[in-house]
Amino acid sequence: MTDEVTPEVAPDVAPDVAPRVETFAAGIVGVKLGTVARQIAPDEPPPLPPNDQLSVIGQPVPRVDGRAKVTGAMRFTVDVAMPGMLHARILRSPLPHARVRRVDSSAAARLPWVRAVIVVARPDDPAHAVLRYVGAPVAAVAAVSPGAAEEALRLIHVDYAPQPFIADMDAARAPGAPSVHDAISLPAGHPSGWPAPQDLPVAGNVRGPAISGRGDIATGFAQAEVIVEGEYRTEVQTHCCLEPHAIVADWRADGLTVHMSTQFTAGVRAELAEAFNLPLSRVRVVVGGMGGGFGSKSSLGTYGYLAVALSRAAGLPVRLVLDREEEQTDAGNRPATWQTVRIGARRDGTLTALSVVSYGTAGVAVGAGIGNFAEQTYVCPNFRAMQHDVFINAGPGCAMRGPGNTPGAFALEQAIDDLAERLALDPIALRDRIDASPVRREERRIGAARIGWGQRHAPGADPGPVKRGIGMAQSLWMANVHLNAACAVRIVRDGSVTVMSGIQDIGTGTRTVLAQTVAEVFGLRAEDIVVRIGDTDFPAGPPSYGSRATASITPPARTAAWHVLRQLCSEAARMLNVGADDLIAREGRLIVRDDPARGLALAEVAARLRTEGIGAVAARSDDYGGFRRRMGDAALAQQDLGGVQFAAVAVDTETGIVRVERVVAVQDCGRPINPLLLESQVQGGVLMGLSYALFENRILDQATGRMVNPNLEQYKLAGAADSPEIDVVILENYQGQSATDAYGIAEPANIATAPAIANAVYNAIGVRPRSLPMTPAAILHLLGKSPAGSRVS
Repeated sequence: MTDEVTPEVAPDVAPDVAPRVETFAAGIVGVKLGTVARQIAPDEPPPLPPNDQLSVIGQPVPRVDGRAKVTGAMRFTVDVAMPGMLHARILRSPLPHARVRRVDSSAAARLPWVRAVIVVARPDDPAHAVLRYVGAPVAAVAAVSPGAAEEALRLIHVDYAPQPFIADMDAARAPGAPSVHDAISLPAGHPSGWPAPQDLPVAGNVRGPAISGRGDIATGFAQAEVIVEGEYRTEVQTHCCLEPHAIVADWRADGLTVHMSTQFTAGVRAELAEAFNLPLSRVRVVVGGMGGGFGSKSSLGTYGYLAVALSRAAGLPVRLVLDREEEQTDAGNRPATWQTVRIGARRDGTLTALSVVSYGTAGVAVGAGIGNFAEQTYVCPNFRAMQHDVFINAGPGCAMRGPGNTPGAFALEQAIDDLAERLALDPIALRDRIDASPVRREERRIGAARIGWGQRHAPGADPGPVKRGIGMAQSLWMANVHLNAACAVRIVRDGSVTVMSGIQDIGTGTRTVLAQTVAEVFGLRAEDIVVRIGDTDFPAGPPSYGSRATASITPPARTAAWHVLRQLCSEAARMLNVGADDLIAREGRLIVRDDPARGLALAEVAARLRTEGIGAVAARSDDYGGFRRRMGDAALAQQDLGGVQFAAVAVDTETGIVRVERVVAVQDCGRPINPLLLESQVQGGVLMGLSYALFENRILDQATGRMVNPNLEQYKLAGAADSPEIDVVILENYQGQSATDAYGIAEPANIATAPAIANAVYNAIGVRPRSLPMTPAAILHLLGKSPAGSRVS
């Protein structure tokens, strides 16, 4: 695999600043590993060899912060305590739709232990006088203790004028349904969360369609020899982060400091600066340990704004932590969807047309689309998607691990299996014909061998009440990069090395990955590197969402470390009387490449530094092969991320219980920096996908608009007893695109799980489960019907 690049250097460019051409490893290890030539900037380090030639990168290094977490030494936001710190609580709407006529907070404000009260729902402000879901913020107080704050909330008197409401997506689409929004409150945005045209049509509670496509869909279906069509439904899934949303805000005359459980320190700082009219230099955001986010902690949020406003009003630090009910009702969720998928094909499996229509609800918000999974995964010349947002009186949805593509894959991957059955083709054989990705082809081959695909029987063929089946499904996610991402690396006279960045570690192992990246450059161990992150006083870090953190931060970390090493080599070269380019770093020493016995310890060289230490800062450069698309600080790499998962299930046809016995997950992420962390990420993605498939469902009382399971007892999650054997395989897929060639894995590890389980259930019982969750009641309901055909209405 070779992509020759001819360097174009302007005649007046000095040689030491001219771009250079380097040869990078490219391809899939174990399949075809070749090289690719890339033109790179002179301040970029040389290519890394494949992992089997490295000492630290590619190794299963344990988490550098693991001991701190299990011993309780790691400080989370809820552990932050400051002198005089107040505690805040939020008064929330008990009604799903109401106009606020009056708010009297005077009795609460008079309490001696209350320091500040803020009214959010102001009757004199048309933009804030209407509450549109149970749990919408009405007011907030800061008091000397949590109990005192709760007491103050009970003294705030609100006069509500109830309005008609709607809490069901299907009912909200009907003519004459109560309107959720008016012209003032209607949110802007695209059903898939992309930047949207402002002229999407709105009819009642339905916004859209947002239409995307290629070719001529009518011509494509006219050319089809076989057509399959089906309807699919997914329910709301809440994030259920182990650590709740939390913030400690400290407003002072010289600036604002916020400790917050957030997935994007730099983004929150920018939001705070804009909201409170502060210069960025006077806003600091800090995060220590985090107990998950999954997309729900990507922005400041109303609760964050209120904590800062209360701190400003009180002149004291304010701590605000959401309780579990608030987490379930007003901290975001994965939207519910209803989808129709129609596929036209020739008898040899070639797709001629693919049409998807979706309606989704993110409550009062937008962003309930189905992503680009159907548009990008399979080769089809004629495609059309029509995506709609449906407003209901429920808490706003937000991004959640694999947003859009996760529900989209649930529908499309089952429809592809339907098509394979109509064509009398094996599902893998069909995908081999219509999926152009060589990476997923290899992932299918590996996964099929590991799961025992050759022993798969016809649907429903198992005798007895417990029937077993095997299914598979695929992932697709964009290889995202954030360009406003930087690292500082410093070595001081005792030889200790520190890497610093504003990036946060949300539990995925970012600290460890940074330590490995820098350690590889200096010939040290990961545990030798001091990692300081999660503070906007450090160079700007990227967000930890969209599977972009590793791709964005490891290249500048390696580049900064390389610049420091070059300075050290120059110092050591004078001491050893050799050229700086003759030196390499290995096992804590700088040694002469051709005479390894000659060398100096890093600490010896650092001790001779003229100053206390030397350092360098590097920012994320463009991918060497260029980006497919760039939108501000965000960019899409040329390649996508794949992944194929296989599931083996047992279905008890007498009880309806589905047990997932084994999952084989074959994933890719460019260069794997740490297989141990990647395995953990994939296992988490599989378990989240299994829980989505079998258990999770937000239930709203249609008479009151209230969530009836706003806790972790009635809201069912997969537990330890539901966990299957998970066999994780990580492909090394080099592209020669950056200083580390690493990309993310969190989203792709989640997308394929639910459809793989659904396809396995169909193989077990011979009836297709087109709705989530696949509860025992749902399975028994399916078994009471005749076997599903290719079309469900």
